[in-house]
Amino acid sequence: MSNLLSLGIPKGSLENATVELFRKAGWNITVSSRSYFPTIDDEEVNCKLIRPQEMGKYVERGTIDVGIAGRDWVRENDSDVVEVCEMVYSKVSRRPARWVLVVTQDSPVKGPEDLHGATISTELVGFTKRYFAERNIPVNVEFSWGATEAKVVDGLCDAIVEVTETGSTIRANGLRIVCDLMESVPVMIANRASWDDPWKREKIGTIATLLKSALAAEGMVGLKMNAPNDRVEAITRILPSLNNPTVAHLYNSDWVSVESILHEKEVRRIVPELLKLGAQGIIEYPLNKIL
Repeated sequence: MSNLLSLGIPKGSLENATVELFRKAGWNITVSSRSYFPTIDDEEVNCKLIRPQEMGKYVERGTIDVGIAGRDWVRENDSDVVEVCEMVYSKVSRRPARWVLVVTQDSPVKGPEDLHGATISTELVGFTKRYFAERNIPVNVEFSWGATEAKVVDGLCDAIVEVTETGSTIRANGLRIVCDLMESVPVMIANRASWDDPWKREKIGTIATLLKSALAAEGMVGLKMNAPNDRVEAITRILPSLNNPTVAHLYNSDWVSVESILHEKEVRRIVPELLKLGAQGIIEYPLNKIL
């Protein structure tokens, strides 16, 4: 078919979280362990599993129209693509990933400028080289095939550039963060020619909007209740809401229905207060999207 969008799903640590996000947004993606071509219940989209490290170059070439990858790998490849939107999610949290400059606890290094002539080990070679070159700090950057923390501990390099969310693994290895070099979150990126195509741009925009609405709904719930009309002011004063609570009069009654959207963690605090104010029939329900 002429109207077909090629979508790259990040293979690896973001894979399951991305598939689950699409499910909440309204698309069911099925990934087979024996295939790099997941199925999706949308005849206007076909999917490919692609390593986030390579997503930028395939989108830039137009091999795929749109994909999701960490901003770090897009910058590593210096990819010429359109960044449609960012989406803060990961395999373990909604905390952005940080690429940090790391040394041993007893290292004299206090800042990047102290690494003049040093050897740095990292997976993010291109970005790291550009970072130090822009600051006129000559360093030797080597690609690390893994176990990067061990290299600086063993004295195989002077420093490393490593990714972390909390810094706990780095501290557990007896290492010290000198400074942050880059913060990274998943981003949706599009091929420039695809973005200039009206149908593809609209389809990409629809997907982006619904994915972001699914993320916005995480941790949020709806709360609905009935209340005496003379207690509405007191109830709405304590009821959190994205905007204002919805209040509707019940048919042939002095009671009203009150509905609001709030953070799930607030429910345990606010429900006892609502009951004291006379609210009845309180219903809590999950949300898939907030638009």
